[in-house]
Amino acid sequence: MPQNVTQKLIASHLVEGTMVVDEAIALKIDQTLTQDATGTMVMLELEAMGLDRARTEVSVQYVDHNLLQTDFKNADDHLFLQSACRRFGIWYSRPGNGVSHPVHMEHFGRPGRTLLGSDSHTCAAGSMGMLAIGAGGLEVALAIAGEPFHVRMPRIVGVHLTGRLPDWVSAKDVILEMLRRFDVSGGVDKIFEYHGDGLQGLSAMDRHVIANMGAELGATTSVFPSDGAVKEFLVSRGRGEAWVELVADPGASYDEEVEIDLASLVPLIACPSSPGNVVPVSEVAGLPVHQCVIGSSANPGLRDFAIVAMMLEQRGVHADVSLDVNPTSRQILENLSALGYLGTLIHRGARIHQAGCGGCIGMGEAPATESISLRTMPRNFPGRSGTQEDKVYLCSPETAAAAAITGVITDPRSLDFAYPRFQEPEHYILNTEALAPPAEDGRLVALIKGPNIASLPELDPLPETLAGPVLIKTGDNVSTDEIMPAGAKVLPLRSNIPAIARFTFHQLDEDYYDRAMMRHGAPSFIVGGLNYGQGSSREHAALAPRYLGVRAVLAKSFARIHWQNLCNFGIVPLTFEQDADYDAIQCGDQLTMPKINEEIRSGDCLVTVCNSTQGTTFTMRHAMTARQVRMIIEGSILKMSRAERRE
Repeated sequence: MPQNVTQKLIASHLVEGTMVVDEAIALKIDQTLTQDATGTMVMLELEAMGLDRARTEVSVQYVDHNLLQTDFKNADDHLFLQSACRRFGIWYSRPGNGVSHPVHMEHFGRPGRTLLGSDSHTCAAGSMGMLAIGAGGLEVALAIAGEPFHVRMPRIVGVHLTGRLPDWVSAKDVILEMLRRFDVSGGVDKIFEYHGDGLQGLSAMDRHVIANMGAELGATTSVFPSDGAVKEFLVSRGRGEAWVELVADPGASYDEEVEIDLASLVPLIACPSSPGNVVPVSEVAGLPVHQCVIGSSANPGLRDFAIVAMMLEQRGVHADVSLDVNPTSRQILENLSALGYLGTLIHRGARIHQAGCGGCIGMGEAPATESISLRTMPRNFPGRSGTQEDKVYLCSPETAAAAAITGVITDPRSLDFAYPRFQEPEHYILNTEALAPPAEDGRLVALIKGPNIASLPELDPLPETLAGPVLIKTGDNVSTDEIMPAGAKVLPLRSNIPAIARFTFHQLDEDYYDRAMMRHGAPSFIVGGLNYGQGSSREHAALAPRYLGVRAVLAKSFARIHWQNLCNFGIVPLTFEQDADYDAIQCGDQLTMPKINEEIRSGDCLVTVCNSTQGTTFTMRHAMTARQVRMIIEGSILKMSRAERRE
């Protein structure tokens, strides 16, 4: 039977299960990616496992999130990560070398391979014919130790691209069109595979832009073929030997099909405060802008910076606008300099920041209160920028540069100069100076732990009965940024769960931590709406609530990665069968699950919940596999893994 690219990738790595939609499968993982906001926990987990050496083809630890060294915490964690990489046989990308996703694609990515990363935007590597999936840190740690990755077989959605993008419209507008159609949860349990004649006009880095923000659709991943565009990309980076062709067979089919005529697209923009709140730029044109930010893993290519410089050659930055440029890698910065684009950006008034995630994760570049910030970044969740009352819009480099020039949101098609034509260089200046290979033998390498690094908390098994209060009730589309904020104040505590737990739900309810601590770790519950836990893969959004006593989350639906993270740390994820049951629960209600242990082991997927405050009893549903039930009962996937090794 003819296979599409996704089916070929899965079939060649399948170690358990069958390729039937929603069936549990396990995949061999070739490569892993970690970054410093999540990687410190991964390294602590590897230590807890007693791992001797990474058992993947290649594993890489990037330092790209926590670059501001306002005190010792980030610097200490960087030393810890460096020592852990030497100890466990992992490549180390030093601070300032660049954002993990484009750096990995340029130096390590290989068509036909699987990649598991403790960052939700790991899916960006799907742009080069990889099966690249974001996951929680514990799952990545297990993959580094040689264990397969467990997931339910997703539906494969074919996205048929036709035509060519018109002037002033670029790859960011393609993924914004997908978000306009599917919103932030329309891709849950799906893989989007792009195909069709429209691919001929999209470079490998254009495809990276689209694949990266597939995470905002809630998708498991996005997949592109490995064709001539990918070969050209690898050859220009001196890695032509890594290319293999990987395309869909003639007659291959998909579980669903959608079509996008690229020629019909217009400049689009995601309005505050959701990547799915997409409208044509023309609908919001004229609003005053005070900041424009270029960069991030969502627009990381040389072209994305060069096009801004070429536009600024025509006219400089408006006096009311701060134009912030986050180079995505040291290599990109060097090529921008060699080609003259960096000089133009500097001369025309742009502020150049160090290569890394920066403002995308709220690590600097926070906008002024109630002022509009246009960003070429993937997310605009409330407060993610570092400013609580922010107004962040997501757009293409062309739209951001147009606003930087005019001082207002501007449809770039209305500018009074011609669309600049950028030509990719045939060969890039390569820079591997800040990529440190693993030590040949790390057995004698000691882990360097500063005072901010704490051991993983002990997680007890699931009791026969759960009883406690609802400590918070949320609405729909609550993100992991709202459960566990990022930014310069919080992320330096990433390797210290007791310390970072103080910020749990801080954006939604400043008193949550105090209420939880009054219970001294006794069981409690969270009630959530639709798509609970969207956004970042950071497992702190599950581990910190668990540390504070949360043993079950009752929600209308869950984002994929957060749902799995809850299971990983022994928190039961339950789904409402009736919206009326969600409506009836109030914060502070006392809930009891009298037979929780017995019921999740029984296999009927139903759990009884008694609300003694309201005097009601109702049932919830779970979607856990037998393996996930076991990790819940053991207390965490780490404890289950230890038990399996003893067996």
